[in-house]
Order: sequence, then structure tokens, then C-alpha cells
Amino acid sequence: MYKIGSVEVEEEIAQECFACDLNQCKGGCCTLPGGRGAPLMDEEILEIEKWHSRILQFLPEEHREVIKQIGTFEGSPGNYATVCVGQKACVFVYYEGDIARCAFEKAYLEGIIAWRKPISCHLFPIRVRRGNVDYLYYERISECAAGRKLGISSNIYLVNFLKDALIRKYGKEWYNNFLSVCKDVTKSKS
Repeated sequence: MYKIGSVEVEEEIAQECFACDLNQCKGGCCTLPGGRGAPLMDEEILEIEKWHSRILQFLPEEHREVIKQIGTFEGSPGNYATVCVGQKACVFVYYEGDIARCAFEKAYLEGIIAWRKPISCHLFPIRVRRGNVDYLYYERISECAAGRKLGISSNIYLVNFLKDALIRKYGKEWYNNFLSVCKDVTKSKS
């Protein structure tokens, strides 16, 4: 484990190659079975409430209907998550062909809203276990096998692939400190 500032980081994150391959995984992280959607930080509830009406235009009718009947999130403070459709897809998923994508991110990238998406989604496949300090760990799921393969073949490390998300969460100075640790680790493995 590494400690960068007040954040503890699983060692595997520094060594793992990864780059999403949506053509292979079809956005599988947005449609995992189980009925509980993306973990949300308490302050993200305000962002969802502020922006969700602006993204409805991108969502399938079934998802809009679930939002109308159930809402956009569930849980209680410290344990919120997005609602799922059919115990599987996040309610904020829209489809481009057979690929699941995030309507928040689409609206953000098109300049319609000023919030990108939940940080748990932006950081995936890194997860944050919250306690006295944040603990970052790599969640290895079968749906991301193609991402691991593409990362290896393209020589893209997880820490580089998730640069924007890590900076968004912890800041540029933290990221640069973490990147230095990662470079030392990968250099020593060579």
C-alpha cells in the first residue's frame, strides 16, 4: 500500500495496465446485474437533482419512466447509489447501438451541463473505500477483461488512463505525487 497525502492506495493500481475498450465491453460497468447502481457521494445528490432534467432527452423511454416512478437515486446519507432499471442498467444509461453510455457525460461533453458524472463512475475501475481516510483499490471485474488487454497492448497504465478522474477527485499536486510513486514502481519492475 502507498500513502499519498491522506489517501491510501492499493499497490496494484500503480502497476496495472488498462484502457476501456467499449467496442468489446459494451459499457458493461454501467449495466452490472445486481440492482444497485453507481455509488454516490452525499454532495453528488445535489448535482443529480440540479442536472437530471437536462439529460432526460438522451435517455430511453423506459429509463425516463423509472425516474418518474422511483426517482434517480436510492439509499441514505453515506450510502447513496443511482437507481437501476431492471436490476441492471443505471437509470442514467443511454445506448449508442449496443454500447451503454452515461447521459450525464454526454451532456457535459456537449456543454449542456457543468457536471461530468458521479466520481465513482469517472474513477472506475478504481473504487474508493471511505473511512477515516480514502482507500483506493482496483476492482477487477470480468466485464473489463478487454480493457486490461487493450491497456497491455497499448502500454497504457491505469493511473494514466484515469488521470482526469484522479485530478478531479484529489487535485493535480496529489496526482503528480502519485504519478512519481507509480513511475518509481514501474521502473523498479523493469
